[in-house]
Amino acid sequence: MKKRGFTLIELMLVVIIIGVLAAMVVPRLVGRSEQARVAAAKADIDANIALGLDLFEMEIGYYPDKLEDLRVNPGLTTGQWKGPYLKKDPQDPWARAYKYEKDSSGKDYKLCSDGPSLEKTDDDICN
Repeated sequence: MKKRGFTLIELMLVVIIIGVLAAMVVPRLVGRSEQARVAAAKADIDANIALGLDLFEMEIGYYPDKLEDLRVNPGLTTGQWKGPYLKKDPQDPWARAYKYEKDSSGKDYKLCSDGPSLEKTDDDICN
């Protein structure tokens, strides 16, 4: 009667093949997480949060004073404020709040993330 199973050489061959494949694939994936975070921040700024801000502006006539006004009625009458315009306070992919400023006329705004750094640098992401 023959015993069934894998020999040590067969197992080593499989481990070597997996190691070679990992050596080819892993370097391509390393560094992509930061690119994905930047893309997510751009999507938030250009689409997700911008949509809430634009809906608020269309209904009220000016942009909100702060981003929290998209979630919580800032004291407007119920018929005028039809929010919430966002489900939760937005945070960038680095778990920090987006920086929001509306201009003095209330007709435009600036929305930014500091990006991976904590200071104003070239990697800031803004609308």
